[in-house]
Amino acid sequence: MVHKPSRHSPDDIALFHGAPVAATEAVAALLRSTTIKRLKPGNPGTRRLLQRYGADLLCVRYRIDRSTGKRFTTVELLVEARAGPPAAMVWVRVGYGETEVRRQIKESGGVWDAERKLWRVSGYIARAMKLEKRIVKDVQ
Repeated sequence: MVHKPSRHSPDDIALFHGAPVAATEAVAALLRSTTIKRLKPGNPGTRRLLQRYGADLLCVRYRIDRSTGKRFTTVELLVEARAGPPAAMVWVRVGYGETEVRRQIKESGGVWDAERKLWRVSGYIARAMKLEKRIVKDVQ
């Protein structure tokens, strides 16, 4: 996969107005640089960084500022992981003879409601299984 370079204007450097001049120049060079290689953790060239950052390491990028020839190694780290909003539950109708669909819903955490004769499953799961047309609305 070829990554297009991200170009930043010199005005972007104003974000670092409180930084020392040397740091600002380094940031300016980094902002001018283009990505020459992008590696996933575990690939050759990431071992040392993987040891340093562990499971939080998401990506290693090698960049070059073509005007000066300066090379940079940057990392993308996972800083925080938290649960998203709870998935809305939906009711899904599955025919008696559709054993494979029932099995998949059950394996995905769906619960059978014998009184309503409907499956209760996460809306995310229903959409992932392409069951939107089977969703029953206005269930009491």
